[in-house]
Amino acid sequence: MSIHGLPSAPATGPPHFDIINAIRPNILALHPYRCARDDYQSGILLDANENALGHSIPRSEKSVHDLDLHRYPDPAQNAIKERIASLRALPGTDHVFLGVGSDEVIDLLIRICVTPGADKILTTPPTYGMYAVCAQINDVAVVKCPLELSGARGEGGEAGRFSVRVPEVKAAIDADPAIKLIFLCSPGNPTGTLLPLSSIRAILEYPNFKGIVVVDEAYIDFASADASAASLIAEYANLCVMQTLSKSFGLAGVRLGVALAQPPLIQVLTNTKAPYNISTPASHIALAALAPASISAMRSKIATLVASRTTLLADLATLAPLGVGRSIGGNDANFVVVPILANDGSARADNDRAQRLYRLLAEENGVVVRYRGSEPGCEACLRITIGTEEEMKVAVGRIREILSAI
Repeated sequence: MSIHGLPSAPATGPPHFDIINAIRPNILALHPYRCARDDYQSGILLDANENALGHSIPRSEKSVHDLDLHRYPDPAQNAIKERIASLRALPGTDHVFLGVGSDEVIDLLIRICVTPGADKILTTPPTYGMYAVCAQINDVAVVKCPLELSGARGEGGEAGRFSVRVPEVKAAIDADPAIKLIFLCSPGNPTGTLLPLSSIRAILEYPNFKGIVVVDEAYIDFASADASAASLIAEYANLCVMQTLSKSFGLAGVRLGVALAQPPLIQVLTNTKAPYNISTPASHIALAALAPASISAMRSKIATLVASRTTLLADLATLAPLGVGRSIGGNDANFVVVPILANDGSARADNDRAQRLYRLLAEENGVVVRYRGSEPGCEACLRITIGTEEEMKVAVGRIREILSAI
């Protein structure tokens, strides 16, 4: 067995040691999460669903040089938690946990709830890839219950494309009592589809499921104001809502994720985390971003991005004769997902053409989007993050030029 990504040069000495024998087999078999920047790092970056308009922190904030960086950071970070609790209408800091990005929260939830080699998690593809990666790292099996993949009933809602199939989830629970966590992504990545609270409630209230339902709301601020499952926390001790400062707040580089839940689960997460997990610079920036003036500015930028999303969809629709299909999924995030069709007039989703477009955009035109054609229900699809007005004009123009040639 080899190590994924390692060049073939052999390790040196001592002769009795072989690293393959020192690493857990499930780790050696791991295919690591492939992030947006693994392939391309420069150009017009419309691949990672970052906030193209940037953060909303006033420039008058004090410099990092003024912070006590020779001291360990505050382990509790209650000032940040107070602002998050207020923003999400929760009773107090005992309902809030902070992690190094949502990925730390995902990993901790699996570690504290799921027994390696015995228990399982359930995911609903197409979905965020780190749930499965963290599960494999922790030697945890994944039960997959795909979202509704047909568009016959429209997009989203309780029965449209990329809605959660509640009866199938319940059947999976009945068939396998080892399932301890259910991960739901709402709005979805890569679907952009918001899951209705009625579907989430139906799973939370299913008496045969004894574990925790995790709702990943990384993109929730791009959806309607009443869409968050955080409103259900007071009713359900088996609910954990994940959020982040990476998307709407424009702070992807800070790496600050949030878990919202009733106090018992929050306390277990707090007991399990590494000490001082949130750095002083990160906490300083987060506190500034959660100030009232910053939140107001953030919401203004969201409105701009939502308007730009509408414009992009209209511009992409003009490329239909060249093979850009109608956007699939919902429009509750800062990206759109479109299939690339064959150029023979058949309206057939064409993965080869989509991959050619993806590569030509990045390698010859400086526009980086994300290929999602291998995801269930996303055949030949590209995911395009909403950028600035100028970036969108360039991207649409380059797509038009390339598709005219291929």
